[in-house]
Amino acid sequence: MSGLLALLDDVAAIAKVAAASVDDIAAAAAKAGTKAAGVVIDDAAVTPKYVHGFSADRELPIIWRIALGSLRNKLVVLLPGLLALDHFAPWVITPLLMLGGAYLCFEGAEKVFHALAPHADHEVEADYDTQDPGHLEEEKVAGAIKTDFILSAEIMTIALATIESPSFWLQAVTLAVVGTLITVAVYGAVALIVKMDDVGLHMAATGRTGAGRALGRGLVLGMPKLMAFLSTVGTAAMLWVGGNIVIHGLEVTHLWPWPYETIHHIAEAAAHAVPAAQGFVQWVVTAALDGVFGLVLGVILIPVATRVIGPLWAALTGRKAAAH
Repeated sequence: MSGLLALLDDVAAIAKVAAASVDDIAAAAAKAGTKAAGVVIDDAAVTPKYVHGFSADRELPIIWRIALGSLRNKLVVLLPGLLALDHFAPWVITPLLMLGGAYLCFEGAEKVFHALAPHADHEVEADYDTQDPGHLEEEKVAGAIKTDFILSAEIMTIALATIESPSFWLQAVTLAVVGTLITVAVYGAVALIVKMDDVGLHMAATGRTGAGRALGRGLVLGMPKLMAFLSTVGTAAMLWVGGNIVIHGLEVTHLWPWPYETIHHIAEAAAHAVPAAQGFVQWVVTAALDGVFGLVLGVILIPVATRVIGPLWAALTGRKAAAH
C-alpha cells in the first residue's frame, strides 16, 4: 500500500509540473504573440494581394497553399534554425534579419517602381508569364511564401526574444504554438477578407430583407476597393517592416546608429507636440520614416538585384539557359 501511495504522489507531482509547464507555455506564447502583433498585421496586409486578379474558385486553394508554406517556414525551417543559432551563434541572427529586411525593402520598392512605370523592365515582364494562369499561380504562391519567410523570421525572432525561460524545450514548444496560432489567425483572416465578395453576392441574391440585400450589394461593390487598398497597404508594410529591421539592426550592431537615433528624436519631438496622443503620433512618425528609409534603400537595391545578383544567380543555376 505504501508503494502505491508513493507512486500516486509521484504521478501527482508529475501532473503538477506538466500543468505548470502548460501554463508557462501559454503565458509565454501570449506574451510573444503580443510583441509580434505589429509584424502579424503587416503579414495579414501583405498576403491578400497575392490572390488579387484570380478567379474566385482559385482564391481559397491559393491561400491554403500559402498557409501550408508559411507553416513549413515557421516550424520546419525557422524554429530549429533560430533555436540552433540562439544556442551556438546568437550574433548571426541580427545580420540575417537585416538581409531579410533589405529583401523586403527591395521587393516593396520594386512594386512601387512598376506601379509608376509598369513597362519599364521588359525582361521582368517577359519572365512573368501572365498568359498561363497555372504558371502565374505558381509564381504568386512562390513569391508569397518567400515574402512570408522574411515576415515569419521576424515574428519568430521577436517571439524567441520574449521567452525568458532557459529551458530549450519550453522555448521550442512556445515557438511552435506561437507560429501555428499566428499562421491560423493570419490566413484565416485573409480567407475571410478575400471571400467577403462572394458572401455579399449570396446575400444580395438570397437576402430575406431589403437591408440584408443592400448590405450584400455593398460588400460586392466595396470588396474590390478593399482588396486594392490592402494591396497598397501590403506594399507599404514591406517597406515599413523592412526599413525597421535594417534600421534596428544598424543600431544594435553599432554599424550606423544615426538613422535609428534621428528617427527616434524626430518621433519624440512630434509626440511631444500632441500630448493627447503621444504614443500614437510617435508610432506613426516612426513607421512613416522607417518606410521612407526602406523605400530609399529598396530603390538603391533594385539595380544591384536586377543587374548584378539576378544575372549571377541565373548563371549559377542555369535558369537563363533553360528559358531559351
